[in-house]
Amino acid sequence: MLQEMRKKRGMTQKELAEKSGVSIRMIQSYESSDRDINKASAETVYRLAITLGCRFDEVMNIEIKNKAFGKGE
Repeated sequence: MLQEMRKKRGMTQKELAEKSGVSIRMIQSYESSDRDINKASAETVYRLAITLGCRFDEVMNIEIKNKAFGKGE
């Protein structure tokens, strides 16, 4: 998911690393699934989300359900 979002925005891994302050090795690890982005620090996810112009849950590749917030069935 991270790789798709980065490419949609026309960014290289290097550009994302420079703009977000997240190391290129970490970005490579998340994109290749060597590391689980769902276990990344809140700061890392926040930096990536801000840089990519998206929500944190989009970076983490999770689906937030209304039920989790007491709004669902």
